[in-house]
Amino acid sequence: MAERMLTNREVASLLRRIGDILDILGEDRFRVQAYRRAADNIEALGQDLADLWRAGQLQEIPGVGKALAEKLDELLRTGRLGYYERLQAQVPEGVVDMLAIPEVGPRTARLLWQQAGLTSIAEVKAAAEAGKLRQLPGLGAKSEANILAGIEALARRSGRTPLGMAWPLAQELLAALRATAPGLLRAEAAGSLRRWRATIGDLDLLAAAQDSKPVMAAFTALPQVAEVLLSGETKTSVRTHAGLQADLRVLPPDRWGTGLQYFTGSQAHNIALRELALKRGYSLSEWALKRPDGSELLCAEEEAVYSALGLSWIPPELREDRGEIEAADKGTLPELLELRDMRGDLHAHSDWSDGAASIEAMAEAARARGYAYLLISDHSQGLGVARGLTPERLAAQRAEIEQLNRRWSDFRLLHGVEVEIRSDGTLDLPDETLAGLDIVIASVHSGLRQERERMTARVVAAMRNPHVDIIGHPSGRLIGQREESSVDLDEVLKVAAQTGTVLEVNAHPSRLDLDDVHIRRAVEMGIRLAINSDAHNPGGLEVMVYGVATARRGWATAADVVNTRPLDEVMGLFKA
Repeated sequence: MAERMLTNREVASLLRRIGDILDILGEDRFRVQAYRRAADNIEALGQDLADLWRAGQLQEIPGVGKALAEKLDELLRTGRLGYYERLQAQVPEGVVDMLAIPEVGPRTARLLWQQAGLTSIAEVKAAAEAGKLRQLPGLGAKSEANILAGIEALARRSGRTPLGMAWPLAQELLAALRATAPGLLRAEAAGSLRRWRATIGDLDLLAAAQDSKPVMAAFTALPQVAEVLLSGETKTSVRTHAGLQADLRVLPPDRWGTGLQYFTGSQAHNIALRELALKRGYSLSEWALKRPDGSELLCAEEEAVYSALGLSWIPPELREDRGEIEAADKGTLPELLELRDMRGDLHAHSDWSDGAASIEAMAEAARARGYAYLLISDHSQGLGVARGLTPERLAAQRAEIEQLNRRWSDFRLLHGVEVEIRSDGTLDLPDETLAGLDIVIASVHSGLRQERERMTARVVAAMRNPHVDIIGHPSGRLIGQREESSVDLDEVLKVAAQTGTVLEVNAHPSRLDLDDVHIRRAVEMGIRLAINSDAHNPGGLEVMVYGVATARRGWATAADVVNTRPLDEVMGLFKA
């Protein structure tokens, strides 16, 4: 057995590395994706991978078959993997590292390595600055500039954890703590996680109990915990098998309200709230509201903190010091959108393009969620990597959807497409094809590094096409992987207000696009939003919660979102 058991994150990282090497070597994309999918599932495990290995249950992990289970067995048993070492010998480590550059894919990395002899990001940067990359086949001055900008973007990455990884892990920890900690009265997430920010630092967890010691002991014994970093009576810090640090603070029950308010933040919100408290005769801390005579006003509930200051309770998503305290003082906080308000999903893919499930399976998953409708919006023909649909295949797909719709009286499949916006602003399908669809999403997936004017003109041209109903993931960002495109989102908002084009809030936690700031502007301008999962499999529909939370951060109400409405209203809106 290996001297030190590898963590889930370390194993997942190695599997992704294998996928990257195979990608650079030009191996079959399904084989590449198999390693990446297994890595994602291992990283998301709520327990130690080694425990499953010891129990002989590796193949119970989604995406782990017999061959991969044998490799994992070798890795966990010896700490080494011969297959990985053989691959490493074929491709220099620095070449694999190049894939972290936003503008470098496997083909470009292979080109930089084999044609230019570059074997590190530093060498690529030096070559780009010297104007040498533009001499390579298939590149040019523009590609060179984009690669250099990508390297600079890589250096700016914060190292924060995406919400989609942090939130499920926090819920697992809290559920396990509630089930095992003696004397535990309450337990919740706090910090930027409770505010549903797109990325978080460490996991901040709070608990209420009269005696903190049994709670702390239960926390350090949780199966998700890999290492105890700090152990105390009021605060304990651990590192989880997923590689995240989690901090647990235990509060007396009668001080829960002030503690939850304080540790939720944000810092700017708390500073503004403390200033208001001073004006109203209190000093506010995480422990209590203190009067001038030194006596304390204890708040067992968070609502009591705000009420004592003459404010209505402020939802955590709004606590960024963006006018929420003033609105709470005036009683003008919006009634924010709730997940239960969502009646359908207007962006989903099937195995007709790059999805992993049939249309029927996607529909049944949507029905199971209580939705009244689901838009199947597979990619259009120009996105070859996604097996995009031609007009002929769209017609065949339409027939399947119509046949499926005969099954249900309480649910309807809508037929649409995610049509590619070409580099010149034209669309990837003819108008007569688009006219026959229920709803058309127009998106950009390539050429995201065009200069600002061209990129903006490209999106605006699509918005002015009368057949385009929704602009998908408008900024094009991939959180932690790719910065947003150069598109002028202020101009996009302005045109959307003129044309009535709906803007998407893509709920996938790697996108969350539009972001909260632009959602707020859209709401203020009366622009309609669609919160969509962009699901590529039945489980992908579950990410809607992240889109709703992001919309709430942008002060959105149910009235601002088209897919909170019944089907007849939705169809009437788009026809209009």
